[in-house]
Amino acid sequence: MDVKTCIEKLGYVGVLNFATVDEDGAPQIRNISAIHYEGTDIYFLTARGKPFARQLYADGRVQIAAYTRYKETIRVSGRAVEVPEDEQIKWRDILYREQPYLENVYPGETKNIDTIFVIKDYTIEYFCLSTRPITREYFAVGNAVMKPKGYRITDACIGCGKCVRVCPQEAIDKGKPYAIRQNNCLHCGNCFENCPVQAIEQL
Repeated sequence: MDVKTCIEKLGYVGVLNFATVDEDGAPQIRNISAIHYEGTDIYFLTARGKPFARQLYADGRVQIAAYTRYKETIRVSGRAVEVPEDEQIKWRDILYREQPYLENVYPGETKNIDTIFVIKDYTIEYFCLSTRPITREYFAVGNAVMKPKGYRITDACIGCGKCVRVCPQEAIDKGKPYAIRQNNCLHCGNCFENCPVQAIEQL
């Protein structure tokens, strides 16, 4: 798996879930299909008067989730910025050409309420449940920085093997200390909860 393939899979899914947080700190999610991929840049359209646009203006952080027929989750986390005014019509025309239904939603001059945002710096988490063990991969695009997730086994490990026995994906290898294969870890916390000496920490 790589960034290009993840982007292609997002395109195949078509309608993606975009999540933001409103002014009260409540999560908000909506389905977006007016999306254009230009290399690794992700362009999308909304209307300036919508709560979605207001949340992006106020904060910019957005998370996108897609789920494929092959039991793959692709999660994009980044910051959306409004495209410069002198580029708005260019990208709007591209989106309308690729998504003809938009002409029915905003016919004629009413489309002037639309605005285009782009996400250039973001992280991707790829997670596939159809493999055994499961597959998990991370990618950083542009200037994004990937924050570690999951669990790790520290030097306090006594080698009892309890973590191996409770791991549903058999993603822990013997050693000094034992080690979790991060690309196969479910992040379920079973090892963390069952370690008799609290040698496992959450990242």
